[in-house]
Amino acid sequence: MPVFTAPQLDYWLLMPFIVVFVAACLGVLVEAFAPRARRLAIEIALTLIGCVAALVLTIANWAVNLTTAGTTSVVDAVGAVSIDGPTYFLWIVLLVLGGLAILTFADRRVEAGRSVFAAQASAVPGSIAENEANAARVEHTEVFPLGLFALAGMMLFCASNDLITMFVALEILSLPLYLLSGMARRRRLLSQEASMKYFLLGALSSAFFLYGVALVYGYTGTFALDEIAAKIGSSQQSPGLLMAGIGLLGVGLFFKMSAVPFHGWTPDVYTGAPTIVAGFMAACTKIAAVAALMRVFYVAFASSKVDWQPIMAVVAIASIAVGSMLAIVQTDLKRMLAYSSIAHAGFLLTAISGFYLGGSGPQVTSMTAVLFYLAVYGAATIGAFAVITVVRRDGGEVTSMKEWSGLARKSPLLAGVFTLFLLSFAGIPLTAGFMGKWAVFAAAWAGGLHWLVIVAVLLSLVAAFFYVRVIIIMYFGAPNGDATVIRPGAPTFAAIIVGAVVTLVLGVIPGPLLALAAQAGVFVSR
Repeated sequence: MPVFTAPQLDYWLLMPFIVVFVAACLGVLVEAFAPRARRLAIEIALTLIGCVAALVLTIANWAVNLTTAGTTSVVDAVGAVSIDGPTYFLWIVLLVLGGLAILTFADRRVEAGRSVFAAQASAVPGSIAENEANAARVEHTEVFPLGLFALAGMMLFCASNDLITMFVALEILSLPLYLLSGMARRRRLLSQEASMKYFLLGALSSAFFLYGVALVYGYTGTFALDEIAAKIGSSQQSPGLLMAGIGLLGVGLFFKMSAVPFHGWTPDVYTGAPTIVAGFMAACTKIAAVAALMRVFYVAFASSKVDWQPIMAVVAIASIAVGSMLAIVQTDLKRMLAYSSIAHAGFLLTAISGFYLGGSGPQVTSMTAVLFYLAVYGAATIGAFAVITVVRRDGGEVTSMKEWSGLARKSPLLAGVFTLFLLSFAGIPLTAGFMGKWAVFAAAWAGGLHWLVIVAVLLSLVAAFFYVRVIIIMYFGAPNGDATVIRPGAPTFAAIIVGAVVTLVLGVIPGPLLALAAQAGVFVSR
């Protein structure tokens, strides 16, 4: 009889993910058994404790790893999860930014004591059932476990060393976001439309990803990334099978990071979703998707670099160009930030395409550049979307640019903070965004893609235009409308402050985070 050998799992190293996932499961139990009046407080406490505990465990594990090994080593958990340097770095970034974003779900000050989420999301907008739920001040406190499930999926997506595990993680992070996108209390029909578009297109992209997994398995006979790398070139199957699999996997991952031509969902979903959910997706989903893309292509398909590198470079240029050009003509701030997100996906792909993993010189590697860029972009994005939530008229958010005209006269401090975020997105010196763009361009240049860097730099000048236009509107435009700035609650205030501090400090002193990103090393599969 065959002998079954139990897998050797180091649960302590997996504990950050386990803590977040367990907190999400406990949140579901709270929704089922706790009295409605106490659910909000319990859910906030669970979210805070879960994220902080997971963050402390991640930092402690990485510190012990560096102390004992002298460099980041890998722990293989059943061949499906790699706890390596990039995993530690990205988990820390995700827990900080994701935790902040989920906690802003609890801010009631921006809606005059009410939740930004629909009281009864399943009800027809404007129906008697919805009006009764609003009058009773019913709240969807299950948004907290949904956010935690999405965060847990992002953490697993970053660390997956197996295509099946990666697909499961993709669904864990996606399904809660489909729901959260359709739960806005205001502009309900737009929110539900966003949710439906995201769900349908997301399901299609997942199908592409899964079909790619099947084709790659047909070529190599394995799902493990390191085994795929070892069997490429030695398989007896047609190389076309592998190329088709790589292409379909790329489609699924490009969709999640909003890269052209798989970006069509982004503006509509960001506009219709609750603003705090849009910020969560723009920052954290992109972090997880970029990390998964790098792990797949850098570990499994590194030997096929000559096949996918040109295509990825073209996607990078297309994303920067389309995102920048279409952002110029937008009149809604959330749609503008959505197209900005598409352009930033292109800048990240610029470094990834360079595939520079180090050499004799002191150049920044592609891995270091991407990790640094994800951290600073994510912090500024969370802060920027948090700022939008506090500019309001008649109780609702004001996202039209013309309503922001002359905002600096009403609230110089808020306009100054938003200007800081916009300048960082544009890559202006003395902001973290400038250092991020310098890092990705340096990595791509060191990788030999000089033409790509030159085109990306020229397109970044175009991208700066629409950011500067908003600044001019805020400071030099005549006041238009009766939009006011309200005082945010503690969670939103914390998101804005963290984003501003990271953007300002790392623009002046980027060395510590760059060194930490460099110390994270490279992906290790086994």
